[in-house]
Amino acid sequence: MAAPLTVDGVDGCDGEPGLILTDSSGGEEKRPQFGTRFLTDPRQVFQHNAWDNVEWTDEQEAAAKKKVSENNHPLPPEKQEEYDSRANEYWNEFYTIHENRFFKDRHWLFTEFPELAPQCSVNHESHPEDHRDQKLCTEFAALSHSDEEFPGSSATYRILEVGCGVGNTVFPILKTNNDPGLFVYCCDFSSTAVELVKTNPEYDPERCFAFVHDLSDVGANYPVPDGSLDVIVLIFVLSALHPNKMQESISRLARLLKPGGVMLLRDYGRYDMAQLRFKKGRCLSENFYVRGDGTRVYFFTQDELNELFTEAGLEKVQNLVDRRLQVNRGKQLTMYRVWIQCKYRKPLVQSSETTEDKKPARLDAQLQLN
Repeated sequence: MAAPLTVDGVDGCDGEPGLILTDSSGGEEKRPQFGTRFLTDPRQVFQHNAWDNVEWTDEQEAAAKKKVSENNHPLPPEKQEEYDSRANEYWNEFYTIHENRFFKDRHWLFTEFPELAPQCSVNHESHPEDHRDQKLCTEFAALSHSDEEFPGSSATYRILEVGCGVGNTVFPILKTNNDPGLFVYCCDFSSTAVELVKTNPEYDPERCFAFVHDLSDVGANYPVPDGSLDVIVLIFVLSALHPNKMQESISRLARLLKPGGVMLLRDYGRYDMAQLRFKKGRCLSENFYVRGDGTRVYFFTQDELNELFTEAGLEKVQNLVDRRLQVNRGKQLTMYRVWIQCKYRKPLVQSSETTEDKKPARLDAQLQLN
């Protein structure tokens, strides 16, 4: 269920990263991932296909807010219910039409998320105090060989991608990471997408297990026990869920992580070009829209995502906004993209207060349906 990136006829891109990203606390510059092309002279904007770390002016942000406000007229409840109940049908239609031609392989993932590369540790970018717990990390890794039989039970490093689509994340991982202890799980809401993964010549059942799963169905079982995964990856997938279902879905995924395991996310940010291109009649609720093909998308803020992850009992390692100016030199068009990239870690020692003890955070508190 990796989100399609076309909106009203405009082709998008989930982004070969290459920006200096800004942290949620204050907006200061952080380390460059691998892009340092900065637009210092606006007259040169069409000299390249993309520019990194593009800051918006106050006027641009005000115009974006005005545009979103103008189109913030939700569809009738019965129409919204139709899109919700037929979500599986719309995703299967999407993959039946596009098969594996829609997305490019996401090789940029290894720069942004070293946890997916060979011989890495889930605590690669952990908090400084975690070094004191290195012994605990080693002990948890030793316990990863479980007596319980399940796909990949003998593996020592397990990655799950949720919303795998046709495998544009999974297959680069399998090709790049030759760790003999690696096992990769991948699931999607669409049975058509999962079948395309399984029939791909690069699919190796000795190293990978693909299965159909509805992320929003928190009662559905996963093929792995709780506390067994090192990494969970969500790339442009959480935004496809109804906002009411996001918190429970993330909390359920967090239970699958080992202590010290990480959840990695990259998704749409508020006022991304895709959001601004939606026309009237496409709004389902505040910042939540339906595309022309029936699939849905939400546009996040950093604070919203931070709340979702922390309410699930995870600790922030990274929460960055990724801004880029993409250019169509042939048509002389400029397109401002906004994505959010997150890493959240399961504590090595769980707090005595569980997420069930907390008052649930409701990302949808301000959603008002007509």
